[in-house]
Amino acid sequence: MKKPLFPNREQVQVHALFFGQSINLEPFANTNSLALSPLMVEAGEQGCAVLFNYGAVVVFGLPPVTEVKFLNDLRTLTIEPFTHPETEEVLIRLDANSFSKVEDGIILLPKFDILSLQIVADILAKSVVLAHYEEGAAAVFDQIEPFAASLQRLTWGRSEGRELLKQIGGALLIQHKMMGRVEIVDKPELLWDSPELDRLYLRLEDEYEIRDRHLALERKLELVSRTAQTALELQQQNTGLRLEWYVVILIVAEVLLSLYEIFVQG
Repeated sequence: MKKPLFPNREQVQVHALFFGQSINLEPFANTNSLALSPLMVEAGEQGCAVLFNYGAVVVFGLPPVTEVKFLNDLRTLTIEPFTHPETEEVLIRLDANSFSKVEDGIILLPKFDILSLQIVADILAKSVVLAHYEEGAAAVFDQIEPFAASLQRLTWGRSEGRELLKQIGGALLIQHKMMGRVEIVDKPELLWDSPELDRLYLRLEDEYEIRDRHLALERKLELVSRTAQTALELQQQNTGLRLEWYVVILIVAEVLLSLYEIFVQG
């Protein structure tokens, strides 16, 4: 790299944001990036940022004014930026004897090297993505609750059927984004070449409860999807039952009409 990270600094503020649906990283292909996979670039005079194509960005050591300018520039490369991005802040501090750990909410690192910061960024990015979808799943869960409470109703409208399909689609979409794009529970590829950082990753993953939160979210989405599917199937059964009754009524009416004609003519 061209210059040391955060020279003469004992601690650095870190700010993670889930910025939008995705970030176009192609413009950075021809720049002098600090690292790849995940992409780390210089920001400001001595700061840096880690960018993820699934829409998250983690900035290190940027003053507020510089950070605002950096994020405004990044917004032009963001697809469907969020009006109110999910954010998380943490302090990282140098501690030569820490062996990489978290203490009182502060991440202690033996040195501010690129690989360690990439690991920190990976965990924080996953954390803000989880927070975003946790909120979205909670909203979907609140919407599906009335359907779960009315499963014994015998009448359904078309609008309710469309709403049920919408809820199923919303739950499946969240699952697709988490599993297919963000890969919440997968370790970053850089650990394959730097296994010595595995302990840092596992400690941060545990600190931010990444796996537990992911599992809880998966269970909630599964419940939402299962409830919506059950209600939709019941609606379809009720619709089929009504059609059967219509057919029976028509047959009975036809029989009665025939009997009436026979009685009158007789």
